[in-house]
Amino acid sequence: MKFDSVVLGGGIVGVSVALQLQRRGLSVALVDRRAPGNETSHGNGGLIQREGVYPYAFPRELSTLLRYARNRSTDVRYHPGAMPRLLPFLYRYWHHSRADRHAGIARAYSTLIEHCVTEHRSLIEAAGAEALLRTNGWMKVFRSAAAMDATVAEAQRWQREYGVGHEALDAAALRTAEPALSHTLVGGVRYTDSDSVSDPKGLVTAYSKLFEQLGGRVLVGDAATLEPSWRVMTQDGPVLAKSAVIAMGPWSGDITARLGYALPLAVKRGYHMHYAVADGAKLNQPVLDAEAGFLITPMLRGTRLTTGVELGLRDSPKTPVQLEAVEPLARGIFPLGARLDAEPWLGRRPCTPDMMPIIGPAPGHDDLWFAFGHAHHGLTLGPVTGRLIAEMMTGAPTVVDPRPFRVERF
Repeated sequence: MKFDSVVLGGGIVGVSVALQLQRRGLSVALVDRRAPGNETSHGNGGLIQREGVYPYAFPRELSTLLRYARNRSTDVRYHPGAMPRLLPFLYRYWHHSRADRHAGIARAYSTLIEHCVTEHRSLIEAAGAEALLRTNGWMKVFRSAAAMDATVAEAQRWQREYGVGHEALDAAALRTAEPALSHTLVGGVRYTDSDSVSDPKGLVTAYSKLFEQLGGRVLVGDAATLEPSWRVMTQDGPVLAKSAVIAMGPWSGDITARLGYALPLAVKRGYHMHYAVADGAKLNQPVLDAEAGFLITPMLRGTRLTTGVELGLRDSPKTPVQLEAVEPLARGIFPLGARLDAEPWLGRRPCTPDMMPIIGPAPGHDDLWFAFGHAHHGLTLGPVTGRLIAEMMTGAPTVVDPRPFRVERF
């Protein structure tokens, strides 16, 4: 089986890359060990974060660091045994999170974020997946006025710098927007320019079906068999391609290391659980409890509760203590019913220490391309990453300047 390109990875980024290449006339094979959308892209909060111009930074306030060090916070937990291996990454992450460095990162990162909603909407329309899309934004809610005031000030700064829309809601306006939320909440901030989807896996599936309708091939295979230049084994036999794209999210480092690249990659783990809704309550949009660090969002399967960050090794067993900690808090602000899943789902967000993805050509190989490291914004940035990679690979003018995302920065 011969193709112009083989894309390794069936998450939102890999599927988007394959689809954007196929739309530009290349013959493309998409290879993963499972059907598209069954790993990290399955379990996120469904947000397409137009407001996400500042990627999530490492905290630098001493009080916050001391709180996290006790390892009892609801928004961040860590595996003590993993810390010796994670500390070099975390130090670099902390380094890049200084306010001036973070602002510089945002100037580059925002160029991708600027196109996230329009690129998704274009693919959603082409894939006929409009039923999954919500265009009413998403919301942070607050238990204290001080936390809300700080977020309003931050949102105002984002609007001044990058034109990102928001709406501040006092307690009365919040009750009007989300009547089922607890009246103990003091207010909310809604990000009006962002979208969300009711089934992230379903969206990836819709994009992969469009890819196949355009002539692309989805194959089950083992990316670890990749050999220059370029061959990979699948259940249907070997695939030969003129170029290869590694878009394997948290598993990308396994393949790049075999090819001689020592990249500073880590993962942020997270959990979700679905719930029935009690008393006929309804949630109209994704809602983040900004002080407790969990998200509740309406999904086709039920109301999804997602946790914050668990720092640990990628393949360590599940330790869903965060979910157990935040579930009572979530029940306190919204009437969740019975659990709908047999066990919590665990996902792994692929991260770089400067909070920006790696997008572009591999410096040590001809016709090898990287597209991974999107951390919390994989769903958000999948389509625009696919477009950028496809434009670079076909020699077309690029939607944004790709230089800040090149792997050479490491």
